[in-house]
Amino acid sequence: MQFAPADILRPYVKNYTLISIDNDLTDEVFYPSGYVDLVINVSEGNAITFIDGRRRKLPGVEVLGHLTLPSRLTVTKGTAVLIARIYPYASSLFFADSMSEFTNYATDAYGIFSGEIDTIYYSLMEAESNEQRVALLDRFLIGKLIKNEKLHRKSAMIGQACRHLFSMGDSYDSKTLSSHYGLSERYLEKLFVDMVGISPRALFSVHRFNKSLELVLSSGRKLTSIAYDCGYYDQSHFIKEFTKFTGITPFEARASLLTNGEEFQQVVNIGF
Repeated sequence: MQFAPADILRPYVKNYTLISIDNDLTDEVFYPSGYVDLVINVSEGNAITFIDGRRRKLPGVEVLGHLTLPSRLTVTKGTAVLIARIYPYASSLFFADSMSEFTNYATDAYGIFSGEIDTIYYSLMEAESNEQRVALLDRFLIGKLIKNEKLHRKSAMIGQACRHLFSMGDSYDSKTLSSHYGLSERYLEKLFVDMVGISPRALFSVHRFNKSLELVLSSGRKLTSIAYDCGYYDQSHFIKEFTKFTGITPFEARASLLTNGEEFQQVVNIGF
């Protein structure tokens, strides 16, 4: 179930998504999404993530940073989470630290917002409807947006650079991207690492991977065709990068989807 954010947040927050898990999920793979997620456990259920060798139980509220490697998830039946999916260029407007500190990590939001997050969490848990929860989350994020107003101009430039990067097509060209904004390649990379959490090249690779992932999961097309359409050199290059991000091959991803059905696809698409 998806909800739109308030108008003022729409350039920064893609959507809110409520996911309810009807059956236990064990050791499911989830993939880099290209977004940063604020994840709120609105149930009595439990989830455990395994990211870069670290095991972490889902707290009341966590920030899931950019992923660049395969991760695993175990979720108990009855777990429900509300996720705010934040565009890659906008995450620094809501979280004060350098976004690189969140990369490949799930961070308890208490460590970021201190007791303030407890107040919003308890309000969310006491809300009588999902619409009320979304309204509360809107107010919380709008407050952060206003507080970090000084970063808006820089974030807007990074947003333009992200859209330029996504439109490059087959291959990433750092020189073209940086010169378009009159910046050195080194400085642009530093801006991306600080404000997005990963380098422009890494974000391009994640974007290309997600394009290929959608085709793998939603079509029966041959992998060679998907590889060329997404800008990989050949099928071997595609399989190697797909496996780097997921820990499984495209063939295995298709088989997992067929085996586990809709719940698996929810996890994959949301990056829970």
